[in-house]
Amino acid sequence: MRRKHYPAERNQVPAHLTLFRHLPPTMEDELGRRLAIATASPRPAAIVAGILDLGGGTAFRVESEALAAIREALAEAFHGLLIPQDQAPWRPHITIQNKVETKKARALQQRLAAGFIPRPLAIRGLAAWRYRGGPWEPIREWPFRL
Repeated sequence: MRRKHYPAERNQVPAHLTLFRHLPPTMEDELGRRLAIATASPRPAAIVAGILDLGGGTAFRVESEALAAIREALAEAFHGLLIPQDQAPWRPHITIQNKVETKKARALQQRLAAGFIPRPLAIRGLAAWRYRGGPWEPIREWPFRL
């Protein structure tokens, strides 16, 4: 769905749940240590719970108490280093359409909502990426223990 509805020139990172939008590069080592600890346990249960209106886009709303707890622990550890956007309440979602006209986004939302059934979501791990002024560069992935 993401390949079909997301502008190709902007679709540089695979489908994901963003825990944080910006962390200082100086904390990369600490982030790696904390993500390794977080993923030493089994993968968190999650569900694709609904359709989310992003204004100029569409996303699947995700619910996961266990993943929210991981994010909360990381946010607490990084207190004072988070940008305002990352200090705001977390709204986990998988963006499938972005940067389109509102009319086009609402049309997709209506089509998806018509046959939507909540379903489990397998979260395979956590990852860190580095923004390079346009392209994104993967740093590392930490898979959850199965």
